[in-house]
Amino acid sequence: MTFAGFLSRFWPSTITGLVLGAVYALVALGYTLVYGVLRLINFANSEVFMLSAFGSFLTIEVLNIPQRLASGGDPIKTGWELVGVLALCLLVSVLIGGLSAVLVERIAYRPLRQRNAPRLVFLISAIGASFAISEAVGEWGPQRRKEYALTKFFKKEQLFKIFGADVYNSNVIVVVGAAIMALALVLFVSKSRVGRGIRAVAQDAETAKLMGVNVDRIILITFLVGGLMAGGAAFLYEIHTPFARYDVGFSIGVKAFTAAVLGGIGNVRGALLGGLLLGLIESWGSSLFGSDQNIGNVAAFVTLVLVLMVRPSGLLGESLGRSKA
Repeated sequence: MTFAGFLSRFWPSTITGLVLGAVYALVALGYTLVYGVLRLINFANSEVFMLSAFGSFLTIEVLNIPQRLASGGDPIKTGWELVGVLALCLLVSVLIGGLSAVLVERIAYRPLRQRNAPRLVFLISAIGASFAISEAVGEWGPQRRKEYALTKFFKKEQLFKIFGADVYNSNVIVVVGAAIMALALVLFVSKSRVGRGIRAVAQDAETAKLMGVNVDRIILITFLVGGLMAGGAAFLYEIHTPFARYDVGFSIGVKAFTAAVLGGIGNVRGALLGGLLLGLIESWGSSLFGSDQNIGNVAAFVTLVLVLMVRPSGLLGESLGRSKA
């Protein structure tokens, strides 16, 4: 595409980038929270996202909405029915995300912490848990290793235009939903008693323990909160992209981890900024250099390398314990 063509597609690409970036940002929060507290990467966070996505898909199946559409029924348009379906899917998704993240902490991390295992062992354990979950879903999941497609259960409608670019209801749901979740997390970390405990452990776990903070409980809650964010991201992802595979977590997880590093891993606001920037750069790169998504991926990772060459700690590279949020 020529530069003139890119300019004509700038605003549609920007909207798409914000939608993708919102999903990346929420998943990146899981990585940055765990790293801020443990100085370890929870690579199984990507599979927490995948399990949540499948849970939300199966909720739609249980409600018989695909059968309703196949028999000639109309997609849900507006009203309390749509709100109820969306709320139920979100609830299931975040519950699965939170529960699976807690199980990862109890099975793959806590036993190793109790034995003071080397950091490399934690890395191997997290990667092993990630592959085990992914392959288990691929082998025994609803569609095994095939793509799990879901007919849009609500009607996609244009709401308004921004500089000539169409903005649909699905775009608004994803961006606004992600903004609400991110704001809730920032307030939780900065204002709540548990949030202060998370920041204390992130700054100095031993001192926090001497001050009466239950470090094990704080670490468990950190995994739980990260899982809730991944579950919310999975719900928003399926609104934007109504299909999933057993390995969908890998592609999203790589992008989210990249976003966390780009913004400054260990910093909540950095994860949010990194996610949005990565989504925008990926979308702009695809529009400028070609429609192939791989072109956008290349642009995103090249940007990451350039940023780290100038700022090795990321754009907002400040630890969770020292940051205001």
